[in-house]
Parts: sequence; structure tokens; C-alpha cells
Amino acid sequence: MTTTTPAKRKPRLAINFRQYGILAALVVIIVLFEVLTKGRLLLPGNVNNLIQQNAYVLILAIGMVVVIIAGHIDLSVGSVVAMVGAVSAIATNQWGFPWWAAVLLALVVGAVVGAWQGFWIAFVGIPAFIVTLAGMLIFRGLTLVLLTGGTISGLPDSFTAIGAGWLPGILGELGGRDTLTLALGAVTCIALVAQQLRTRATLRRLELPMESIVQMAVKSGIAVIAIMWLSWLLSGYRGTPIILIVLAVLILGYTFLLNQTVFGRHVYAIGGNLFAAMMSGVKTKWVNFYVFVNMGVLAGLAGVDSTARAGGAVASAGQNYELDAIAAVFIGGAAVQGGVGTVVGAIVGGLVMGVLNMGLSILSVDAAWQMAIKGLVLLLAVAFDIFNKRRSGGR
Repeated sequence: MTTTTPAKRKPRLAINFRQYGILAALVVIIVLFEVLTKGRLLLPGNVNNLIQQNAYVLILAIGMVVVIIAGHIDLSVGSVVAMVGAVSAIATNQWGFPWWAAVLLALVVGAVVGAWQGFWIAFVGIPAFIVTLAGMLIFRGLTLVLLTGGTISGLPDSFTAIGAGWLPGILGELGGRDTLTLALGAVTCIALVAQQLRTRATLRRLELPMESIVQMAVKSGIAVIAIMWLSWLLSGYRGTPIILIVLAVLILGYTFLLNQTVFGRHVYAIGGNLFAAMMSGVKTKWVNFYVFVNMGVLAGLAGVDSTARAGGAVASAGQNYELDAIAAVFIGGAAVQGGVGTVVGAIVGGLVMGVLNMGLSILSVDAAWQMAIKGLVLLLAVAFDIFNKRRSGGR
């Protein structure tokens, strides 16, 4: 309630500028590196690697955007990724767990970690910065205890396939391309267009503001082209990465959670105006608690992905992951003070970071300069957010 009212007062141009500016920036970055790398950036193998190598960032960014919308921050996710990764590796390598049981255990451990931190933040009242800073040290230490300073490798193929595998080509090939991947792309496009039309019909029935038919057509057309282009590239490589299906489910699920549920509206309300949310009857303590439980679960999933892709658990895993996730969220348009942000924006922000990493690596840019460039991009993204807010009459 406190977040939707200001949005309606903003000019339509300002809203579109904020929503689509980072997407335009992503397109520009892709085109730039495609030219600089002489067409190597968008080779099918590199696109596949972009998805698999950055999946952990995108998973964490989905959880982090919820945390940041609520007005908090989580500095512990990198250490949680490492600890949960160690637990899942031990479960499959030493305890003989099947892959699905190891994944379930990882999610439960992540939820417990999130509940632990959520308790101190929501019910004791300690700032999230302090609690998660302590968590960063605690869970990194527990990772070292679990791994006793060594590594755990030799994980079963059924587990490593989660982060480094592909869907089986059960539909065969069509012109030398994986038919299943092409079919999934087509189905996704149809579902996307149907969802856009259904949303528009609902807004019209409720007599609520909505974008013009031309804007909807352009937006949907660009999305359809991007999805089919991605499907075409992947179908010519090894098919659909398993982790891409996981990401698609998470993006759809969390977009629905934030936009269509009471919990999502409460998260925005708390981040937009905590006092007003409390006066409106929002159970702010429980909402904050579940925000961090959710972050723990997604950190657990990212730990599974990271460990599966690496083929083992190492004590140094997860370092700076929290910074990557936070950067992705802010680059994606989330407000520093909370109350503003979207799942899609966080994903686009994560892709910006991923494309930068891959493009600079292909160009053999030194790792130190890569870090400096990513830091500059983050600073410019936040400056852009502040400039756009002032321009549209915000605080």
C-alpha cells in the first residue's frame, strides 16, 4: 500500500526508463563484447557456460532481492554456500545419500541457518548487517571444521549433473539441433504471451492503469525473440542445462510470490515504510523472519549448484558470493533504502555481471582489472538509480 501509491504518481516515461534502462544496458554490453571478441562471446558453448557458471549468482540474487526490498542485507550467503556445499558433498560421498536426498538435506540446513539469523534479526532486534556479518564468520568456520582443511571430491554423476549437466535429448534431433530444447523455448514463449494477455485482461476488468497495447507487444516480442534465440543456440550445443530449468522455475515462482501474494505485498510495505506497515497490521517480525529463512533456503540451493558444478567441496568455496549477489540486485534497479526491486531486475543485473566476467576473460583482461570494472559498474548503477529517482520526483 505504501509502495504502490508513489509509483502511480510517477510519469509513465520515468517508470519505463527505470524498468528497461538496465535491460538496454545489458543489450549494449552484449553487443559491445560480441564486437570486441570478434563473435566469440555468443558462441553456443560460451552461452552455455555463461548460464552454468553464473547460476549460483542468479539463485542468490533472487533471495537477496527479497532481503533488500525488505530493507535488510545478508553478508553471510557466501559462507552458507560453502557450508551447505560441504554438507551435501559429505552426504553423497561419505553417507551414501542419493542426489535428491542430499539436495533436500541442503535445503533443510539452509532453512535452519536462515531461521537462526532471522530469529536474531526479527525477534531480538539486532541489525541484519551485524547478524549476517557474524554469520559470515560462523559458517565459514563451520565449513573448515566439516572439511578439516581439505576437500571432498569424487561426487556421483547424478549429483554433479545438477550444476554441470543437461536434459537428455528424449525427442531426438531436428536438423542437427536438440528438439527438446527448441520445444521448451516455444512452449515458454507461448506461456509468456498468454500470461501477458491474461494480466492485461485482469487490469482492464479491474479498471487499473496498464501499459499500451504497443508497449506490451514490443516487450513481448523482444522477450520471444530472446528466448527463441537462446533456445536455438543451446540446441546446437548440448541441449538445455538442468540448472536453467531450475532458474526458470525460481524466476517464475518468486515473481509470482512478490507480485501476487500477501507476503510479497508485505515485504514491499516493510521496505517502503516500516512504521506504516506496522500500523496497517502487518506482522513485520514474522515477515522479516521468513525473508531470512527464504534466503537460507536459496543459499542452500546455490551451495548445491556450486558444489555440483565444481565436482567437489572446498573450504574456499563461496568467497565474495555475497558481493556478487548484492551487486546484481542493485545493478538490477533495487533501491538502497528498500521498498523497490524486482526478481527480473536482479536476474538482469546478474547477467550484466556474468557477461562482463566472460567478455573480459575472453579478452584476457587481468583479474584485478575485472574487479575494478565490476566495482565501477555497480557504482554507476546506484548513481543511475539516484539520478532517476530525483528526475521522477522521488526522495
